Amino acid sequence: MAEALAVGCGAGFSGDRVDAAGPVVRTLVARGGPAALIFENLAERTLALQHLARRRDPALGYEPLLRQELRPVLADCLRHGITIVGNFGAANPQGAAQAIHALAAELGLPRPRVAVVQGDDLSDERGRAIVRERLEGGFDADRFVCANAYLGAAEIADAIRAGAQVVVTGRVADPSLVLGPALAHHGWSLDDWDRLAGATMAGHLLECGAQVTGGYFADPGCKDVPDLADVGFPIAEIAADGSCIVGKADGTGGLVDLRTVKEQLLYEVHDPAAYLTPDVVADIGEAELGQVGRDRVRLRGVKGHPRTGTLKALAFFDGGWLGEAEISYAGPNAEARARLAMQVMQARMAGVLPLRCDLIGVSSLFGDDANGHLRGIPAGSALDVRLRVAGKHALAEPVDRLLQEMTAMWTCGPAGGGGVRTAKRPRLSSRACLVPRELLQPRFHFA
Repeated sequence: MAEALAVGCGAGFSGDRVDAAGPVVRTLVARGGPAALIFENLAERTLALQHLARRRDPALGYEPLLRQELRPVLADCLRHGITIVGNFGAANPQGAAQAIHALAAELGLPRPRVAVVQGDDLSDERGRAIVRERLEGGFDADRFVCANAYLGAAEIADAIRAGAQVVVTGRVADPSLVLGPALAHHGWSLDDWDRLAGATMAGHLLECGAQVTGGYFADPGCKDVPDLADVGFPIAEIAADGSCIVGKADGTGGLVDLRTVKEQLLYEVHDPAAYLTPDVVADIGEAELGQVGRDRVRLRGVKGHPRTGTLKALAFFDGGWLGEAEISYAGPNAEARARLAMQVMQARMAGVLPLRCDLIGVSSLFGDDANGHLRGIPAGSALDVRLRVAGKHALAEPVDRLLQEMTAMWTCGPAGGGGVRTAKRPRLSSRACLVPRELLQPRFHFA
């Protein structure tokens, strides 16, 4: 029976801490044995935004923090045989591979064997045709930005078996980043459903970084987490039977216990008996969790069912513009002045742009775009209120008008307004469909 594979997480989203992977790699090196390090950098909008970045500059379109993420750990990973797997390729996996080669050269390292997984991008003419036929509600070719399918772990595993030291992907399902190295290490078949499901849920526990080690869990006085400023990122030891033990980097803050693991295990799982991924349908209905040591929790008993015949694809379209503007009021009668400012903005923008208004500090968290929440809340005596006004439109001009009107509030009243901030950015709308597997051609090649 093969030795357990230790898989550490170096990032849980694009914009995560770039120093998180260092303690993880030091822990993997100290423990010895087979290991991998994953970087999960893609949310849905993240990928679409990188497609837009690549439109502006063909050399871009991959994770902007890639060099900062890999610089502290690349040498140790190559030296100690720790395979790196990341979806930091985003909209330009080949560009990411070139950046990794350049970083290795800059650090004086041997040229790493970097594999690139392709086949997820459906933005070309053939891909558009596939999506157009399956997207309900029509296909707006003029506003189309990109489309990507969620690939699985098979190509990652094939690349590692072929000798890849770094595997760069675009859109793959988050847990597949962990399942790929486990497949390659343990030699499971692609229909060994229970083992695939177990490793998939290990990937699900790791995919959001510090969420499972106490980060998103922390709530002072209710769920206390030690040394949150230095929260450690997770490591899963995946056994040959698909079970795993989840822990975290040595010498770091944070917490791994039954509560943190249960929260993450259920995160974004609509049906615990049928968690759909490209690789397997995982069933945690009878899974067992057990605390097996300090900051160590075992997950076992996950069942697997055959994967579906389709893959999810997400298409993005130009959604026009979003404008946001804010102004603060403080001191006696601050809330009344903020409400008056809101009424002025509504009157000035009437017939131009529907507004979403929030009184931050009074009603913003439970608001709605129709502003009905404000009608149900009587004026209070808050002494520190920030008015946020937002609007969206297919054209930029009405949004520009919104920003101009808020800027004018400096002197057009009410009294005492300050700290005006305005911002305008393009919006993206997304729609999903299911694509038959046989229409896709996932593959890998060495950069």
